[in-house]
Amino acid sequence: MVGGDPTPVPDRFAGDTALVTGSTRGIGASVATRLAAEGANVVVTGRTKDEGEAVADDIREDGGDAVFVRADMRDPDDIAALVEATVAEFGGLDVLVNNAGVETNTGADEATIDDWEFVVETDFRSYWLCAKHAFAEMSRGSVVNVSSNHAHLTMPEMFPYNAVKSGIDGMTRAMALDFGPNVRVNTVNPGWVAIDRTTGEMDEERRRELESIHPTGRLGTPEDVAGVVSFLASDDAAFVTGANLLADGGRTAVMQDDTLPDYRARRLD
Repeated sequence: MVGGDPTPVPDRFAGDTALVTGSTRGIGASVATRLAAEGANVVVTGRTKDEGEAVADDIREDGGDAVFVRADMRDPDDIAALVEATVAEFGGLDVLVNNAGVETNTGADEATIDDWEFVVETDFRSYWLCAKHAFAEMSRGSVVNVSSNHAHLTMPEMFPYNAVKSGIDGMTRAMALDFGPNVRVNTVNPGWVAIDRTTGEMDEERRRELESIHPTGRLGTPEDVAGVVSFLASDDAAFVTGANLLADGGRTAVMQDDTLPDYRARRLD
């Protein structure tokens, strides 16, 4: 099957420094690894030191340059200190990838104030604060906000995660206006990505069912998303700002889940 492991572009970010939030595992770890493979100095960050140090160690073993800085994205002081530590370590900041995220699997009728604050402070407020502090250190550069296809369509019991993801797209447009012209801001909206949180306990039948309703015929990988982030952060996207780019294998192009498998079966007859 084609895809799933995009090839890094050598020296794309040579001499640049990238900060990737929520990068101790999953999509964030893949983004950090991809940017490092393309020449960036990378700051890995999250709440779990052991996991974060492991990601930074792997990057260094592969010839890249990375450090881990622990930070809780719900703590504004931690965010300010994180950006300060990034600049102190590498002398500047060129790329910020806002990726930290949590969800509560609650409906709008049952979510509590604690649920709201947990998701909004982690997935939304931290994006603004990280970008605000990073912008103060950037003479030029790029911010990529990782949202979700839940900004475009959603499922039950995904509130306030889905509301926040829609908000990220709007925040990106606001930042593109306020941070331009020298700092670009864009959003990537992943769909189904095969990570422990989404597919770790999924049986093979359910996985095949999900794959069948994607025009690509497969679920995404963290590396798929990392490739899109790299593009948006790079000079290849020099005329792209305020945009949100779906990276969902075409999932949002399908109106009815049973349509695509049946259609393919008829075409193969």
